[in-house]
Amino acid sequence: MMIVELIDGDDFRARLSALGVDIPEDADPETSARIAAETHRVQAVEGLPETVRELMNQRDILLPAVRQAIERFLPVE
Repeated sequence: MMIVELIDGDDFRARLSALGVDIPEDADPETSARIAAETHRVQAVEGLPETVRELMNQRDILLPAVRQAIERFLPVE
């Protein structure tokens, strides 16, 4: 049996934080995506579009709440 690690809200927040986006520790996926989008509009976040594309290409392990937050606030450019 293969065990797959799902990409949840904590993983999503950690990836955005690794890019330099300041996200509160208790932020849900929607809040994380909204903050990342606002930060990117003010000053481009290097690697954000690539990270978003990478996550969306992993739909089979991306939890729905994360996918929906990305689709709503961080559409792939």
